[in-house]
Amino acid sequence: MNKYIKLLIAVLLPFTAFSQDKVEGMVVDGGDANATLGLPGANIYWMNSQIGVVTDFDGNFSIPYDAQYHKLIISYVGFETDTLTINKPSIIKHVLNPSNALNEVVVNQKRDAVQKAYFSSQNVVTINSAELLKAACCNLSESFETNPAIDVNYSDALTGTKQIQMLGLTSPYLLITQENIPMVRGASQAYGLTFTPGTWVESIQITKGAGSVVNGYESISGQINTELVKPLTDSAVFVNGYANQNGRYELNTHFNRKLTDKWSTGLYIHGNKRTQKEDNNNDGFLDAPLADQINVMNRWQYQNPEKGWISFLNIRFLSDNKQLGQTNFNPSLDKFTTNAWGSEVNTRRFDASMKLAYVFPDLPFQNISLQTAYSVHKQDSYFGFNTYDINHESIYSNLMLNSIIGDTQNKFKTGLAFAYDGYDELVLTDDFSRVDASVGAFFEYNYDNLNKVNLTAGLRVDTHNRLGTFVTPRFHIRYTPWERASLKGSFGRGKRAANIFAENQQLFGSSRAINIKNAGGEIYGLDPEDAWNYGVSFLQGFTFLDRPGNFSVDFYRTDFKNQIVVDWENPREISFYNLDGKSSASSFQVELGHRILPNLELRTAYKYYDVNTDYESGNLQKPLQAQHRYFANLGYSSVAKENGTQWRADYTVHALGKQRLPNTSTNEVANQLGDYAAAYSLMNAQITRVFSKSFEVYVGGENLTDYTQDNPVLGAEDPFGSNFDTSIVYAPIMGRMFYAGFRFKL
Repeated sequence: MNKYIKLLIAVLLPFTAFSQDKVEGMVVDGGDANATLGLPGANIYWMNSQIGVVTDFDGNFSIPYDAQYHKLIISYVGFETDTLTINKPSIIKHVLNPSNALNEVVVNQKRDAVQKAYFSSQNVVTINSAELLKAACCNLSESFETNPAIDVNYSDALTGTKQIQMLGLTSPYLLITQENIPMVRGASQAYGLTFTPGTWVESIQITKGAGSVVNGYESISGQINTELVKPLTDSAVFVNGYANQNGRYELNTHFNRKLTDKWSTGLYIHGNKRTQKEDNNNDGFLDAPLADQINVMNRWQYQNPEKGWISFLNIRFLSDNKQLGQTNFNPSLDKFTTNAWGSEVNTRRFDASMKLAYVFPDLPFQNISLQTAYSVHKQDSYFGFNTYDINHESIYSNLMLNSIIGDTQNKFKTGLAFAYDGYDELVLTDDFSRVDASVGAFFEYNYDNLNKVNLTAGLRVDTHNRLGTFVTPRFHIRYTPWERASLKGSFGRGKRAANIFAENQQLFGSSRAINIKNAGGEIYGLDPEDAWNYGVSFLQGFTFLDRPGNFSVDFYRTDFKNQIVVDWENPREISFYNLDGKSSASSFQVELGHRILPNLELRTAYKYYDVNTDYESGNLQKPLQAQHRYFANLGYSSVAKENGTQWRADYTVHALGKQRLPNTSTNEVANQLGDYAAAYSLMNAQITRVFSKSFEVYVGGENLTDYTQDNPVLGAEDPFGSNFDTSIVYAPIMGRMFYAGFRFKL
């Protein structure tokens, strides 16, 4: 079989020079030469160059060899940084030793807080912990303010939650995973990003376009994967406190301990609370909800390098409560009355996940792993007289084998996946309880010639009780036309069952009637969503004034074969129906980053979106979507002194062009909006003072220009009337806001 696969490669890649001029190997954790526990996400790069890679989930890497470079730097958070002398292409297995004494770490060269993959076949951007410190980053939904790859929008005028978008499509079309296990989906779609505290995040990997078949069939516009901090490498004690002028308070504590040479554990506790009522626009409604959340996770890490075993176990419980609506609303007196309009959203969630992997001691590039997860998500909520309750039980399992075909240029992944989702969903008085279950098999092949070509081709077949049996192909290729350049292309299919109410909960904060135009399908009477995504990107690294930079441009397009159209164009109702015609999303982005001074870095980007759909009323641009967006970030870091003292400062600007607004022409004149919302810009800034390697303080401000939306709550004077609507939000509700916090670690 091997010879047929190699023959196929030769046919597909006749132009490729199969050079062996590279250094490849594995980075492992442990204290002796027999260690086999791979370190995912370790940085590998040539000193004084822009040539670098990141190890994969199993610690493997390949980096091109260039005779002009001889010092290979290997670094990983919580481990000693090593510099190797490499004089020829070779295969290495390198052991990194944990470092518990921060003052013993020697930093050979500053790494970028945002890293772009030059050599991966997929268009991946990695955001590490240094980037997350540039803003308050209280939870995952607020982790993308300083990165142009993700757009952060406002979901409604009540809940204070933010919705993320990529390639012009909202988060339901993204696969959002936690350590490659699906996380924000189903019942958690609206608020799930707020359930991961920012301090728990070690790094975020953003993949544009069709993702890997390994992680499922649902991703359409891309994937966001979050890696959590590890008990072995996180600080033994970490405390983070945060407060802002609008009455939001947060506290995060991490306690980690190495129990034996094989077992480590961590206890992570997050709490946030808001009791202060804010109504700066005097419309009688809270600008941000009253809220409290308790979030507790216990994480276990097992490693037995001599035997080749590694395992992670997470157990988490969350309680999240929100009160929304009018400032004078009292739930104990006013619930389900016309005394005052109000809402409560109460969520309880339990989840557990496990990864068990075996790395073959004599074959470090071969391993078998099992990932499994279980969760129960229960949301009880009401919005005025509208009741929405959902109970979601989920089981996920993925068994996978990683190995090579002949040599490490030819790798493959294959496995089986199982998913179960049970929903008890009550919408007003209608019961939409249902079960989704699927089983699938996948195979993904990777050819890697780092000098010229890296390609990944995957195929999976799934059988789903409501989507039927279907095939999901995905393909990615990277070509290096010249030094420090990376040209990539991709295409792939995605398919999903839309959870129309969980994904559009802002509809309940309005007087709109719900209209499902049943077409006889299996999902609320509708058909599955089915789309193809195509994309091309180019990345060029450069040196200007002896300082590094990079330039990138990409274009992606998503064509829907079927889409559940969410139609807001009639202000008296919201309609759901199958696409009849065309729907597409095109995204174009240009980005430039450069270290303009030794301690000052600039990143700037422009994005253009063309997202249009054939509605029943005709072809229209997506509402509440700016076609033109601009981004700029300036980051300054002073040279850290020997005792660790340092200054850091960041300034970010977002400028959004005009946005089309849903039709409100049949509302009363006072509650009619124009066809478009005006363009505006937002500015955020933060300054951090590092007093030592254990303690730092930060202060910052958001929306410094104090720009807010006029009339975010339509019909606020009569919330039980026909004009009431809180779903048309295109700009901040909260004005200028200042915050402060501290970080302490041992």
